[in-house]
Formats: sequence, C-alpha cells, structure tokens
Amino acid sequence: MTHSYRLGIYWYRRDLRISDHKILQTASQQCEAVLPCYILSSWNKKHSWTGVNRQQFLCECLQSLDANLHTLGSRLVIRQGRAVDALRKLILETGADALYFQQDPDPFGKSVEKDVHRLCDELGVKVHAMHDVSLHSPEQILTGGQQPYRVYNPYSKNWLAQPKEKPVAKILRLHTPPLPTSEPMPSLATWGLDACSAQLLPGGEKAARERFRTALEQRIASYAEKRDLPAIDGTTRISQDLRFGLLSLRTIYEITQQAMLDAPPAARSNHHTYLKELAWREFYFAILHFFPEVLEQEFSASWRGLPWDEPDEKLHAWQEGCTGFPIVDAGMRELLATGHMHNRVRMIVAMFLTKDLHYDWRLGESWFMQHLIDGEIASNNGGWQWSAGTGADAAPYFRIQNPWSQTQRFDPQGTYIKRWVPELVHVPAKLFQAAPEKGHPIAPDYPLPIVDHNTERLRTLEIFQKHKNQQR
Repeated sequence: MTHSYRLGIYWYRRDLRISDHKILQTASQQCEAVLPCYILSSWNKKHSWTGVNRQQFLCECLQSLDANLHTLGSRLVIRQGRAVDALRKLILETGADALYFQQDPDPFGKSVEKDVHRLCDELGVKVHAMHDVSLHSPEQILTGGQQPYRVYNPYSKNWLAQPKEKPVAKILRLHTPPLPTSEPMPSLATWGLDACSAQLLPGGEKAARERFRTALEQRIASYAEKRDLPAIDGTTRISQDLRFGLLSLRTIYEITQQAMLDAPPAARSNHHTYLKELAWREFYFAILHFFPEVLEQEFSASWRGLPWDEPDEKLHAWQEGCTGFPIVDAGMRELLATGHMHNRVRMIVAMFLTKDLHYDWRLGESWFMQHLIDGEIASNNGGWQWSAGTGADAAPYFRIQNPWSQTQRFDPQGTYIKRWVPELVHVPAKLFQAAPEKGHPIAPDYPLPIVDHNTERLRTLEIFQKHKNQQR
C-alpha cells in the first residue's frame, strides 16, 4: 500500500477508544506509522470547570486506551502542558509530517486548534482535523434559510430525517515507532488533587460497551416510560461514555435503530424517544457553536441583566444537599456520592437554585461541571439555561417546578429520596410531597426548608415580569 505520510501523530482529545474510530482509521490508512498521544492539562489543584471525579474517570479511560492500543501493536504517548507546546516538541522529536485530531465542539478547544494549525503551517506538517464528536456537525442541520435552529423540535425533525454514517471497520493493526518516550499515566496527583471519595462508574471503552449493552437489553425498550423515575434504572447511563468518546455515536445509532425496527410496533416509541435525546445533545452542540456567548451570557438577549441574588449560606445548603427539600437534597447528595445525578432531578435542583433561591444559573453550571463525570460544556450550559428560563427553547419563566409536587409525580414512594437521604429512611413518603407545617421538620435530624416555595415562586414571577417590562 502506498502511504501519503511517513509518520502521523494522532492527538487524542475526547475520543478515547479504538473501535468505530473514523479519524484513527484514516490515519492508519494514510500513514506508514501512527503515534497516538494524549496531552494532559497543566492546571493544578482547582479548576472552575472540572474536578476530582471527572479527572479520576479520565485516568481510568487513558489506562484502558493504552491497553487497547497495545493489542493493535501500538501505545499511548502521554505529554503535559499547553497543547501547542507539547505538539511542537513531539513533531520535532519524531519528524512527523502529519497530524490528526477530532475537532472540539467548545470555544476553548477551538481556540487551541487555531494555535495548532498555525504551528503545523510553520513546521510544514499536514493537518487532518475532522468532525466526529456527533453524528452531524452544526453546519449540517440548518433551517431552510440556512440559519441555525433556535428551537429544538424543528431541529430534531431535520436531524432525524438526515442519513447517518455507518460504523467504520475495526482497526486490526497500528504500527507505532518505539520512540519517543512518554510521561507516566496520570493519577489525581498529576493535578494536585486528593483521592476521589465518590463511587464512580468504571472508566474505559470495555466498561462503556458493557453499559450500552445493558441499556439496550434492559432499558431502552422502556425508555419513554421510565426515564423520568429516579428510583429505578430507567436511563442508559452512558452520558459519561459519550463525553469521553468511549462509544461511537454511529454504533449507538445503528444498533438502536435496528433494535427499534426489530421491536413490536407498540414499543418502538421508546427507542425513538431515546434517539431524540441524542438529537438534544447535538442541538446544544449547535447552539454553542453558533452562539458561543452562551457561556458568558443568557442565550435570550431579553433576559440578560436579570437581578440575581447575591449567594449566601443557602447556596452552601444547596451544594451539600441540606435544603430541607427532600428531592433536591437527594439529587445533590447523589451528585456528591457518585459524580452523577438523574436527569429529571437535574432539572428539579437547577430550577430550585434559579427560581426558589434566585441565584445566577452560572453558579450551578460551574458546580455541576466540577462534580459530574459526564460534565459536557454544551449540554450542561443548555440544561442550566433551560431551567433558568433564559436559554434556547427554554422552559418559560412562569413554568416553575414545585419540588413537592415533582416528588409526588416522579418519586411517589420516596424510594430515591430514602436512598440518598438516610435521615428520612423511616419517614412516610407522603411527607415528602408537601411542605411541612411551619417550624416542624420532616424528621428530627433533618433541616427545615430553607425557603417557602410558594413565596419564592411569586417573587420569581415578579422579578421576571418586571425585567420583561423594562425591556419594552
């Protein structure tokens, strides 16, 4: 076979797998040899957008990736520092004449890519940057007027109607030169972090494939019916695997689509509902791509400048799961204990922060990113702005979820609450569904509600309506 390049560097970013990997396969076909590398960030001890849970999961994913590459006759080279500096050194050490990588969907990654392109122009290295983080790039799903969508439903209809790429063939062999040397596989100490106390899902491609297999066999066929019930395993639990690229969207879509066709007609709506959730993910990627200002400002310009309250001790109560609202506290404690929170509960706790406590959604956005193992900048921002009523296709400001009635609807037996709030394990579930009598806690060692929901709901309506009137 005639190759276009002598040595190509494959720069792993958020695609930590070897199966159904279009860009890695392209590099293996075009290059005599391929050097896979991963560049660790150099921040230390604290970061506003990540934390110990996601870094621990990343460490496991990188160890798994290295082991998988060894089965192909390859290995993973680890470097640390600014990407452009690490790549410059690696290119000069190896004489590589091509660089391959997956394009990042967020503004921070795109900024890095601009520096890398300039570096490769300077060194005479050919760049192959490809979109593969989602089934469709943002530019592929546009309105009839070739404008980005601002509303989900028409976006999803277009997204579902578009043909999808098929999975690519498995790579059987990847020739990698013995040099250069690699830094050790990272641990939490790499970033000056203490040991992880949360019980996380195992990282790595194999674990991710097993999770998806379980989801397909046990959950997706009843997804529409059970996904909103936090007490049961009704969601797929592969969001962190999509975040780190342990699974390919091509594979997920094709297998789910086939399972839908094989299912009885009455059950197919469950698979369809799940596929639409994949479209939500890509809708938020598109919003961030076309409107990157959402990371700093409200998507809806009319809501910019809302007068959020200054955070006080109630913010800490929310963060620790001690608000006196059982469903809110259960969600926040699940997050601290596992690096995960059920999707329905994420909406409840987010709306509680913004509508009951009147705190800036950016405070919650950052807290989630610091603790979630599936912390995805686009989806997290989209979810928080949806709950705050300020985002793309967001809940109207006057639609304010009541934590007590949400509990009655989605955790009527209190199973989820009792799992994460042990102070309430012997309390009748009906007491979780309405505010307790003033001055009387639900349980002796459980706090009183830190606010009155009905009072704060009226205040939220007043704040938003007043701001809306000022915009006219």
